[in-house]
Amino acid sequence: MTQGTFFGLITVLLLLIFIGIVIWAYSKNRKQDFEEAANLPLEDDKPAEKRSGGGKDHE
Repeated sequence: MTQGTFFGLITVLLLLIFIGIVIWAYSKNRKQDFEEAANLPLEDDKPAEKRSGGGKDHE
């Protein structure tokens, strides 16, 4: 096996892995999981006063 053949096989393998990841990411089964992850920054589970220490000065 020459070096060119080896690099060609590696390229094909990486291309197949990339295509597999794209299919996985865009499958309909993953849509709800990604929508939940996208909304995580918008969820507020604690009031702002409790997160910042209740308004007390921290030195």
